[in-house]
Amino acid sequence: MRRAATVMIGLLALAPLAACGKKDKPRPSTIEAPARLTTIGVNAYLWRAALDTIGFMPLAQVDSNGGVIITDWYATPQSPNERVKETVAILDTELRSDAIKVTAIRQALAGSGWVDAPVRAGTVQKLEETILSRARDLRRAQYQG
Repeated sequence: MRRAATVMIGLLALAPLAACGKKDKPRPSTIEAPARLTTIGVNAYLWRAALDTIGFMPLAQVDSNGGVIITDWYATPQSPNERVKETVAILDTELRSDAIKVTAIRQALAGSGWVDAPVRAGTVQKLEETILSRARDLRRAQYQG
């Protein structure tokens, strides 16, 4: 009985190799979500992560084929005398750190109306990092059922 179980385990271990033909590729031992997911014109993980990250802002233009999200002006209730407008561009179909570019414009209310003001240091980098982190989380969640 013990020998039969050992032979059966050995045959089961070889079964995947017997099924490999010219068209079949061996399956990896761990299932990982693909880095390139492009059901739209750009990387879908980055696209979804960008929308999740800046979704609280009013959107002025959204182009999933070109990979561009442009927000309208947004002011927080805590700082009604300043507003920001952001553009997110997804530049590749791969989930990579250089596949995302964020630009931000900040304005402050002055006596003559809205005037351009410098964007706080690190704001753009922080947004890019947040989007990348969210995209990686989405990718991991894709295959962790």
